[in-house]
Amino acid sequence: MAGENIDTSEVLVTREQIEEMLTRLSAQINRDYEGRQLIVCGILTGAFIFTSDLVKRLTMPVIIDFMQVSSYVGEISSGNLKIKKDMSYDIEGKDVLIVEDIIDTGRTLELLKQQLLKRNPASLKICTAFDKPARRENDLKPDYNGIVVPDEFIVGYGLDLDGKYRNFDDIRIVRKG
Repeated sequence: MAGENIDTSEVLVTREQIEEMLTRLSAQINRDYEGRQLIVCGILTGAFIFTSDLVKRLTMPVIIDFMQVSSYVGEISSGNLKIKKDMSYDIEGKDVLIVEDIIDTGRTLELLKQQLLKRNPASLKICTAFDKPARRENDLKPDYNGIVVPDEFIVGYGLDLDGKYRNFDDIRIVRKG
């Protein structure tokens, strides 16, 4: 899509729908972790806005950390997880919540989940803002599922196209012009 005319005018998910999702997910997480400390691990770069908005609504003691991972070379999954930035905290014996922007094929997140389970957390759950099950290539299901989206290329609320459009406060469909 680089170098082509890009149209991002079609809104798929409004800011109001995102607010409702944040309220719903944070209520579920607050119930599940009441009275416990939680390590929230946002996956960079796409989940930074969602992670920020989510943790502001959490009521338990929270440690915030980030990872940056990839299993893709270009648009092809290598099947190997490359950790570009690892967590700063030891998660052994701790409750951990992975916060992701979107789950599509599920390949990278499944590899990350298996890698983190080797570090022996007390619990490991996944929260995603957006879920694209039509593209799933495994049986990965998020524990906290934001909004199911169709198989469209989307941007905004942290999601990007070549680093652009993350700053939209809604989700928009990318169309080639």
